[in-house]
Amino acid sequence: MALKELIEIKFRLADGSDIGPNKYTPSTTVGSLKEKIIAQWPKEKDSGPKTINDVKLINAGRILENNKTLGESRLPVAEVPGGVITMHVVLRPPMNEKARDKLQDDSLKKGGCACIIL
Repeated sequence: MALKELIEIKFRLADGSDIGPNKYTPSTTVGSLKEKIIAQWPKEKDSGPKTINDVKLINAGRILENNKTLGESRLPVAEVPGGVITMHVVLRPPMNEKARDKLQDDSLKKGGCACIIL
């Protein structure tokens, strides 16, 4: 793999601090990026995310989908040759178990998937 194929990304948290930058291949999924964010979440911050469904990644005004790769997400890499892409991290407000179960049940009744939509 050529070095120029890597995409350099940093993640901007709500308080203005960053995680990264790190380099990723275009085949990296958004879900795996979220797992890395959870693993690298600053320990001194309260109420960090527990699952990838607790995290939204926003790039160029678009919410990225967990199952898409960076290549499929059409990041504006060409616009920033050699630059670092900043993605914004937004956390889902904490939900109690009853509300989370109701959200999943309602989604199934409407013919949706058993996933929680951010």
